[in-house]
Amino acid sequence: MEIEKILTAKIADSFNELFNEKVLESSIKLEKTNKDHIGDYTFVVFPFLRISKQKPEETANAIGNYIKSNCEFISNFNFVKGFLNIELSDNFWLTFLKNNYNNSDFGKNQVGKGKTVMVEYSSPNTNKPLHLGHLRNILLGYSISEILKFSGYKVVSANLINDRGIHICKSMHAWATGNGETPESSQLKGDHLVGKYYVEFDKTYRKEIEELKKKGIEDDEAKKIAPSIVKAQQMLVKWEKNDPETIALWKKMNEWVYSGFEQTYKRLGVSFDKYYYESNTYLLGKDTITEGLQQGVFIKENDGSVWIDLTYEGLDRKLVLRADGTSVYITQDIGTAQLKYHDTKMDKSIYVVGNEQDYHFKVLKLILQKLKKPYADGIYHLSYGMVDLPSGKMKSREGTVVDADELMDEMHNTAAKLTGQLGKTDGFSNTELNNLYETIAMGALKYYLLKVEPVKRMLFNPEESIDFHGNTGPFIQYTFARISSVLKNLNSTYTVDVSAPLHQTEKELLRSLSLFTHKTKAAAQTYNPSLIANYMYEIAKNFNRLYHDLSILGEQVQALKENRLAICILSANVIKKGMQLLGIKVPERM
Repeated sequence: MEIEKILTAKIADSFNELFNEKVLESSIKLEKTNKDHIGDYTFVVFPFLRISKQKPEETANAIGNYIKSNCEFISNFNFVKGFLNIELSDNFWLTFLKNNYNNSDFGKNQVGKGKTVMVEYSSPNTNKPLHLGHLRNILLGYSISEILKFSGYKVVSANLINDRGIHICKSMHAWATGNGETPESSQLKGDHLVGKYYVEFDKTYRKEIEELKKKGIEDDEAKKIAPSIVKAQQMLVKWEKNDPETIALWKKMNEWVYSGFEQTYKRLGVSFDKYYYESNTYLLGKDTITEGLQQGVFIKENDGSVWIDLTYEGLDRKLVLRADGTSVYITQDIGTAQLKYHDTKMDKSIYVVGNEQDYHFKVLKLILQKLKKPYADGIYHLSYGMVDLPSGKMKSREGTVVDADELMDEMHNTAAKLTGQLGKTDGFSNTELNNLYETIAMGALKYYLLKVEPVKRMLFNPEESIDFHGNTGPFIQYTFARISSVLKNLNSTYTVDVSAPLHQTEKELLRSLSLFTHKTKAAAQTYNPSLIANYMYEIAKNFNRLYHDLSILGEQVQALKENRLAICILSANVIKKGMQLLGIKVPERM
C-alpha cells in the first residue's frame, strides 16, 4: 500500500478532469502536513496555477473535492492559501495496521531483485590496529550490506587487506630490531603489538632525521637517508624478491594482525564473504594495461612509462605503469576490479572509502569505462567524511588515534555506569548485566556513527553517544525494551477494529510506521544508513508520546486496547528490523 502513489495519481487525474490538461505524476510532490495544521499530506498548488487559471484557494478546493469524491480513504481536506492539506480516515490507518502488524516481511522491498552487488569495506593496513576512523568505514559497509539484502539484492561483502608496502616493512624492521616479543609474551592483541612497533619506527625515524639535520643535512635529504627508512626500503626490496627470511617474518606478523582484527570484527558483529590481499593482487592490472595500449586507451612514453590522458574529462594525465615496468596503486585496482567481476559477475561494485580518495575512484571508473569493461558503470565510490575528536585529528604513526578496542571497552564501562545510575537492573544475573552493557555500548557507538549522513565530516563525542534521552542508540533501545515490557506475557495476535476511533498520537505513530518500506528503499538507493537511523528516532519519539498520552494495558474499551497492543507489536517489529539494518541489537529488558 503506497498511499503517496495513489494520491499523486488521483491529483494527476483531477487536472485532466477539472482543467482538461494532463500532468505527469512525477511532477506532483507531496509533503508531510505541518504540525500546526490538520492533515496527513500537503499538496502545494502554486506551481500549477498556470493550468487551473484560478486563484490558489479555488484550485485547492476543486482538487480537494475531486480526490475526496474519488478516494474512499480521504476523510477530509482543508486549504490554507495555496496549500491543500489532505486528511486520511481512521479506517485507512487501522486497515494498514491490521494488514501489517504481524507481517514478517513488512518494510522489505525488491528494488534489487535479481541483482548482485559487492560491498568492499574495512580494507585495513596490517601495520596497526583498527581505530575510530576504521569503525565508521566498517559500520557503514556492514549497514549498507544489510540494507541492500533487505531490498532484494544478493550481497557479497569483501575486505581488501593492504598487507604489503613500505608501511608494513616499517613495523617489520622495528620489530626485528627489538626484543622478539610476541602477542603471548606481551599479553597484547596481535594487531596492537604490530601497531606498537609502527609507532616505535616513527619515533626512531624522527630522531634520526633531527640528528642528520643537526649535521647540516637538508630536511628532504635527511628523510631519504635516515638509517631506519633505508633499512625498511631494503626490506621491501627483499620482500619483492621473495627472500625466505623476510617472507617468513612478514607472514608471522601479518598472522598476528589478522587474529587481532578477527577479534574486533567479532565484537562488532561483522564478517566477510570474501577476502582479497594486496600481496596477491598488486600485479594483476598489468595485462589490462597491455590490452589498453593495444586499444589506444593508454600511451607509452619514451622512457617506457605508461599513462592515460584524462584532461578532456576535466582531470589530468595519470601514470598507470612506471618506466621500470612496476605497477602503481591504480594498476592494482584495475586488476582487482577484473578479479572481483570474474568471481561474482556483480552488477554493482561499491567501495566504502574515505573522501580523500574521491579523485582516485573517479579515475578508476573512467579508465574502466574507456576500456569498455562490462562492470565499469557499476562502480560506485561510497565516499564518507573523516571522524574528528574533540581534541583534533587522529594520526596513526604518532600513536594519537582512538583505538577501536579501547574505545569499545570505554563505551562498555560507561554503559555500565549510566545503567547502574538508573537503578533498574534488579533481577539481572552478572552475565545478563555484562551482555546488556555490551549491547548498550555497541548500540550507542554504532548509532552515533551511522546517524550522520556518510558524506559529512563528523565529530565523535563518546559522552554524547551514551544517553538515554535524545537522538541516540540507547534511547531507541530503551523504547524497544519499554514496548517489550508492555507486551510481556500477552498474546501476539489481536483483533484490530478498523471502525474504532483513533487518537491523534496513534495516527501520528501509524503514519510514521507506514513509511518503513519507503525508508528502506530510499536508503538502498542512496546508500545512506542515516535515513534508517533517524527514522528509528522518529518512531521511538512517536511511540513514547503515545505511551505518555494514552493508557494501553489500562484502557477499559477492549477494541481500543487491542488496537493499541497491535500498534505496540508493529512498533517493536519496525524498531527491531530497522536497528538490525544498522547492526544494532535491541534488548527486551533494560
